[in-house]
Amino acid sequence: MITELPDDLEPAPLRVVSATDAPFADVEAVFGTRGDPAHCWCQWYKIPGRDWRGIGDDGLRDRLHEQLDAPGAGPGLLAYDGDVPVGWCAVEPRPNLIRLQQSRLVAGSTPNPDLSDPGVWAVSCFVVPRAYRKRGVGRALAEAAVEFARANGARLVEGYAIDPTARPKIPAADLFHGTVSMFVGAGFTEVARPKSDRAIMQRRLAD
Repeated sequence: MITELPDDLEPAPLRVVSATDAPFADVEAVFGTRGDPAHCWCQWYKIPGRDWRGIGDDGLRDRLHEQLDAPGAGPGLLAYDGDVPVGWCAVEPRPNLIRLQQSRLVAGSTPNPDLSDPGVWAVSCFVVPRAYRKRGVGRALAEAAVEFARANGARLVEGYAIDPTARPKIPAADLFHGTVSMFVGAGFTEVARPKSDRAIMQRRLAD
């Protein structure tokens, strides 16, 4: 599935595809070799804490590769500017993210507390390399995540946003959850505020 979405700052559209349809080398290009993405590979929410430290960066990368090669919708999307991969968004059924079931931030706050419900999908992570930030990549990915979830049977999409207006000088590394304004721009509504700078955002797709 390919969705073309307008970048909110650039005249040329971004192209967003399921990462299962992209070369894994493009995923690697977005995650890079330094910083938090290269040490996580969007596996944090999928691996119990007791198992995390023993896996290592290569093992985490291999897990994501295997998830992208597995049958099904896949765990995320890639954004392209022309032929250049410029961003990643993790979106998949919320039950796949086992650490969310242990998170007080989510389990204690979401209006949809059945964390085994496969009809609720989670947008849990954004990765945008520094050179492509502030160009609307995150918002394009959030919008595409909604349509991707809808096409694969979701009835509700949920995100766990940071509110930069509530906490000054938030490090860029903390923004991987996405911002409140990014989700609002993609049609989400705030449904809970478990912490002053964290909001649970939802977009209902079907009853």
